[in-house]
Amino acid sequence: MRKITRLAPLALVAALALTSCSAPAASDEAVTADSAASISYAIWDENQIPALEANIAAFNKIYPKIEVKIDITPWAQYFTKLQTQASGDTLPDVFWMNGPNFQLYAANDQLEPMTDLIDDGDVDPANYVEVLNDLYSFDGVQYGMPKDFDTVALWYNKAILSEAGVAIPDETWTWDDFATAAKTVSDTLADQGVYGVATGLTGGQEGYYNTILQAGGSILSEDGTSSGYDDPNTIRGLQFWADLIADGSSPNLQQLSDTPHNAWFTSSKTAFFWSGTWSVAELASASNTLDLNVAPLPQDEKQATVIHGLANVVSAGSEHKSAAQAFQAYLGSEEAQTLQAEMGAANPAFIGAGQAFLDSVEHFDLEVFIDEADNYAYPFPISKDTAAWTTIENELLPQAFSGTRTVEDVADELATRMNEALAKE
Repeated sequence: MRKITRLAPLALVAALALTSCSAPAASDEAVTADSAASISYAIWDENQIPALEANIAAFNKIYPKIEVKIDITPWAQYFTKLQTQASGDTLPDVFWMNGPNFQLYAANDQLEPMTDLIDDGDVDPANYVEVLNDLYSFDGVQYGMPKDFDTVALWYNKAILSEAGVAIPDETWTWDDFATAAKTVSDTLADQGVYGVATGLTGGQEGYYNTILQAGGSILSEDGTSSGYDDPNTIRGLQFWADLIADGSSPNLQQLSDTPHNAWFTSSKTAFFWSGTWSVAELASASNTLDLNVAPLPQDEKQATVIHGLANVVSAGSEHKSAAQAFQAYLGSEEAQTLQAEMGAANPAFIGAGQAFLDSVEHFDLEVFIDEADNYAYPFPISKDTAAWTTIENELLPQAFSGTRTVEDVADELATRMNEALAKE
């Protein structure tokens, strides 16, 4: 989530509605060390597979006869596949869930409550960042086992900045400082095909959600009933990215489509990269890793970053529900989350396990992410059917970032259509 989804929302609602009235799977026996089962575990990030395999090996020391099979689907297809599985009553036993999709699946009875795990003492919600417990609760019931949490910061390439004569970013940087630095890199190193910044703009979490908040705008009202896209401050947060593309500080949208933004950064073709904690494992293993580091995001009216996190959920229709929930509970344990943190796979949701993440890559100043979370992080915007309006974002905002329409015109249409979608929830 670490990212937002790109689904056809009405189709998803219909698909889930078809299965929400079906009878739940029969409860299997309580799991013991002798329990035998084979369960599936669906994820989307291949960079986390080594850590998750280590988790499974540790889990099997407790439950040696429960086989866990990782099912990886690329991010772009993950929720589309999940939609198909939901409509066919074939959801994975355990799977990753993000905030934007959670309420839709929970409201349609697709997820198994964690009530028994909590009541039996197998899971203590007090061990996790509170905002994540809240994010994965619906109608007072918790369904998601918090896995990790992420904020967004400014990754940079020291070698490129040095060659371009640009200073290393720090906590004092403003939008103007950043824009000047990005433009200087692009102009100075144009003959090498190097740009100032390449960041994903097909979803708000890495880029424009942060600048909207920094400008004092909003994506969604606090009560979740109206759009903030017609706010002048929100429009200014969007204009920040349109300007970077227009003046050549960033590759254009077609270039970013042809070559993913993270690939620009790991191949030393861009100096800056706005991204979150989920990029740590990838950047630690990149060939240019020793040139890389991370700093706080530049600020405008205020400092701000979006905070979000993933959860592990269990299908309500799982035929091996006890085994699946035993694995779900283990993934939330301090042992499991510390292991993931030590391997740089994720910033753990378990309070107290974070130091292992900070120590996982010595040449990255990962404390930045924790400082942001503690001091100026804002919850990821969600509603009951988040996909209904993020689909509209994905349709319209590229027109603003590409310059084919003005940012203000696009933002006004987006606000109108988003409000219509919210009124239907």
